[in-house]
Parts: sequence; structure tokens; C-alpha cells
Amino acid sequence: MKDLNAIGKKWGTDKVSGHNYARPYMTHLSQFENKAINLLEIGVGGESDPNVGGHSLRMWKEYFSKGHIFGIDIQNKSKFNEERIKIFKGDQTDGAFLNQVCNEIGDIDVIIDDGSHINRHVITTFEILFPKLNDGGVYVIEDTQTSYWKPYGGCPDLNAKGTTMNYFKALTDCMNNSEFPITGYQKSYYDKKIVSMHFYHNLIFIYKGDNLELSNTIVNNESIF
Repeated sequence: MKDLNAIGKKWGTDKVSGHNYARPYMTHLSQFENKAINLLEIGVGGESDPNVGGHSLRMWKEYFSKGHIFGIDIQNKSKFNEERIKIFKGDQTDGAFLNQVCNEIGDIDVIIDDGSHINRHVITTFEILFPKLNDGGVYVIEDTQTSYWKPYGGCPDLNAKGTTMNYFKALTDCMNNSEFPITGYQKSYYDKKIVSMHFYHNLIFIYKGDNLELSNTIVNNESIF
């Protein structure tokens, strides 16, 4: 297994210098290490400077030596295009743009949102892109601390609606949908397709697949109580 922390330091990404994301990433993404995956990361880095960024894309390129790495940024970061790295310019909440990107990429195995970190952007992007992710794929959201920061649309009230953390915490119930004693319950897309979720400090991993596990008590969501 490659040392993602060392690779990240080599390329200067804040995933390992400003954050401690390497270990969770290795835990959840090492399964793809030697596969010819397609990885899409939102946010190339460097903000408005066209000459700064691309650090994590190059880290992923080295870590996934058979993978193709794609980036999205609202600024022009085409300078960092190279073999096995391609960057698209556009807004992470623009559905038409994201659909076009996904059509060009084809199958997507890993999606990472390291973009604006604005709460409503994170949620909108997830709702557009999660359905595009392959079954068996992993969707990652970084820097969820902005859930509590007002300049990013967050709120220090831990029960506030519309924050990134509360949105994804609510989705944890989806995995237990077969246990709901609600007659006539209609399963949502997330009920059917989220198989596990993992929360770390400022980091979330969502696994996609077929959530087919049934209750050992409830049948077809009919209440027995």
C-alpha cells in the first residue's frame, strides 16, 4: 500500500499539511489503488490565480497509478492539464455543466467535493452528482467545518436546517429504511443507493450500492406495533 501522506507532502496538498485526511482516505480508497478508475475532484486550489493549484490532483495521479484524474474549478486551471489529468472550468452547482462533464468522463468511481465549501453548494452538488457515481463508488465531502460557519451558510446551532452536517446526518436514516414501521412507505433514491456512511473530523465518506438488507422484524414497512 502506498503512503498517501508522503505523496501528499511531496505535492504540497493541504489534505496532509493543513488537514489529517491521508489516513481516512487510505482506509476508504485503497481498494482502488491499482485499478483504472476515474476520479473527479471539485476544487483545484489556488482560488483565482490561474498559476496556483493542482496539488491534490497530482497526488491522486501518483497514488492511483492506473487512474484518470479529473478536476472542476470555477476558475481557469487548464495550466495543470497533463497526461491522466484533465480540468473542466465551471460552476459546481450548474446541473447542465456537471451533466456535460459526467458524460465526457463516463464511469466515475470516486467523487471528492473540495470546492467552495458553501453549505448549499455542497448539498446541491451532491444531489446532482451522487446519482452519476458508479455502484461500488465512494463520494467524499471535505471541510465540513463550514457547517458551523456563517460566512459559508453554516450555523453554530447544531440543530439548524440546511447545513452540510445536518443534511448528511439525516441521510444516515436511509440505511435503515427497511426498519421504518410506516405503512405505504416509498423508498427514496438515497434509501436504495446509500450502503454506508463514515464521518471523520471535517470529512465524510458515502458508499454507493444497492441497499438490499431487510429487517428481521418489519415486513414491507408494515407496522406490527
